[in-house]
Amino acid sequence: MQSLFGSIRDGRGFDALLVGFAVAYLFVFSAFPIVYNVIMSLQSVDLFNLASLDRPFVGLKNYEAVLSDPLALPIFWNTVKFVVLSIVFQLSIGFGLALYFRQDFPGAQYLRGLFLAGWIMPALVVGAVWKWILAGDFGVLNYLMTSLGLIDDPIYWLSNPNYALYSIVIANIWLGIPFNIILLSVGLAAIPDDIYEAAKLDGAGALRRFCSITLPLMRAQIGAVTALGIIFTLQQFDLIAALTQGGPSNASNVAQYWSWQLSFQTYNLSQGSVVSVLMILVVIGVALIYTRSTRHEHVA
Repeated sequence: MQSLFGSIRDGRGFDALLVGFAVAYLFVFSAFPIVYNVIMSLQSVDLFNLASLDRPFVGLKNYEAVLSDPLALPIFWNTVKFVVLSIVFQLSIGFGLALYFRQDFPGAQYLRGLFLAGWIMPALVVGAVWKWILAGDFGVLNYLMTSLGLIDDPIYWLSNPNYALYSIVIANIWLGIPFNIILLSVGLAAIPDDIYEAAKLDGAGALRRFCSITLPLMRAQIGAVTALGIIFTLQQFDLIAALTQGGPSNASNVAQYWSWQLSFQTYNLSQGSVVSVLMILVVIGVALIYTRSTRHEHVA
């Protein structure tokens, strides 16, 4: 025991102690819940045996039940549309704004700071704001569109099955743009101005400089923003809960909200775990693709 305390005092054991705390934290709060969730997806779990360790293993029957559910295909398709549309517009708008704020003009830093206000707001608050904006009878968006002559009758964005999912996408795009601006601005600031000046002297136009200099040098940042954006979008729950609760008639339901409904509304905990395991597999696939795509840059 004295040798243990001695090694901590002289610093040799202190490093190992810090690493041990970090590993224990990751195991308790990250690894264990994932493993527990995977195990629960292979068992028959309900409210009666939730607190018991005596749960019958049913193999892949829960996966068969979820994948054969008539709701599975439309909900997974909604999830794909939710993620793809969100990422495409968050990245393109965020990249455009990051390029714009890279220009040296008065007030650029203050304007960029205003965009960050949306990023620090909780998603539930953002959902409440957008619920007011998208309201059918008294919403700001309908008022503006009617004033501009774009529509004659109000659009019920949140209760119409044709618009409900896209309303959530719009709110999520607004929520994610500041995050894209921050990371992409950091990457743009790391590109030396000398490269652009040399390209200008060689006669390269703005489009040529963007395609030949900016995009290649921003490859790692764009990959990171895309991968993190997919992960953040897949775990976006608050906006859906605040705006539509997956309705109407599951028109705006996505996998993460369906997992919660199965687990805590119908108390089918096993099938809820199945949906979350499938989402974890997607996240792992995205992380692997990003890691492999940037592997040569880390080696360099």
